Amino acid sequence: MDKIRIVGGARLNGTIPISGAKNAALPLMIASLLTDETLTLANLPRLADVALLKRILGNHGVDMTISGKRIGDPELSSETAHFTARTIVDTTAPYDLVSKMRASFWVIGPLLAREGFAKVSLPGGCAIGTRPVDLFLEALTALGASIEIDAGYVIARAPEGLKGGRVVFPKVTVGATHVTMMAATLADGETTIENAAREPEIVDLADCLIKMGAKISGAGTSTIRIEGVSRLHGARHSVMPDRIEAGTYAMAVAMTGGDVLLEGARGDTLERPLEILSEVGAEITVTNSGVRVYRNGADLRPVDVVTEPFPGFPTDLQAQLMALVCRAHGTSHIRETIFENRFMHVQELARFGAEIHLDGQNATIVGVPVLKGAPVMATDLRASVSLVIAGLAAEGETMVNRVYHLDRGFERLEDKLSRCGATIERISG
Repeated sequence: MDKIRIVGGARLNGTIPISGAKNAALPLMIASLLTDETLTLANLPRLADVALLKRILGNHGVDMTISGKRIGDPELSSETAHFTARTIVDTTAPYDLVSKMRASFWVIGPLLAREGFAKVSLPGGCAIGTRPVDLFLEALTALGASIEIDAGYVIARAPEGLKGGRVVFPKVTVGATHVTMMAATLADGETTIENAAREPEIVDLADCLIKMGAKISGAGTSTIRIEGVSRLHGARHSVMPDRIEAGTYAMAVAMTGGDVLLEGARGDTLERPLEILSEVGAEITVTNSGVRVYRNGADLRPVDVVTEPFPGFPTDLQAQLMALVCRAHGTSHIRETIFENRFMHVQELARFGAEIHLDGQNATIVGVPVLKGAPVMATDLRASVSLVIAGLAAEGETMVNRVYHLDRGFERLEDKLSRCGATIERISG
């Protein structure tokens, strides 16, 4: 199993190209099930989760081709893929595939909308919490589907097609907003989604669906309206840059000191994280070419942060921020309000010498003057990259084990960091 070896202490200087967003790419790929024409997605990141979803979509009958790399393309550029679901050959998403990636459950919306039937395995729990699918099923029921659960599978039927309806989410849910929006594009009549997620990835999916012929308004606000159409057509769309990857590298630069341009990063999707980084002591400049992060070595300052749905501070940057403030001069507080069990990185950060105290969903981090390199174990995607951030600033050598978690969400992380001066390498094993 691969490991990542880091020798800490080097400042980061240079340019890091930001890849297409995993959290946007997955629903965009699933949207290919809504049409029998080709959906072309540019800026698709080369990630383990993307590769797995390609397999899952292939199981349903989606043909895929990858455009060849052109002369002059940047070495770390993402790929362009073409998805064609001319015929849906299987409306069942089996447990052995859905259990490997929770987002694969989202195929239930397009399959049901296009075929009138879907049988999809329940995804079960995951390392950062149970994340039940009740809200998904209640939304599809509001669109006229009949739902039953049998032997661990959700069986959804709409033999006469889905009907427009009113969906009111009791709490903000990104996944269920994605699924409801996709399903409603082919429903008969108008659908209103209230208390919808406002994340930029929701807007990116809506933009793509509109290019495919969908009639959607309000994406990016708490009320989305979709007027159903009889069919969607093919389109070409570029996946938005990954705000979580950009925020992660921004925190790495703040941790080590240095000067890095996050090429392609969009400041409008990162307003709250960039505010927090400024409070910590980094200098942030948003330009047309990306986001520049600079810190000259001055002391890091403590902060108090609560994770919230967009436009608040994202839960997917919580672990990275915690690693950063382990070196702050003073005491920081982080409250996690989105997922339970999302403090598993605390025990591993403690191996560096971090001083962190937990009380339920609240973490108190007392900054220490020095972190020491250590062997550590990744527990989930975001936790694993927080260990990389700590290792970049720690004295001595850090070995991060179980890095397959990193490969799910970070494209060529060690290459991007080493180009900016980090001593980091992958060790195959």
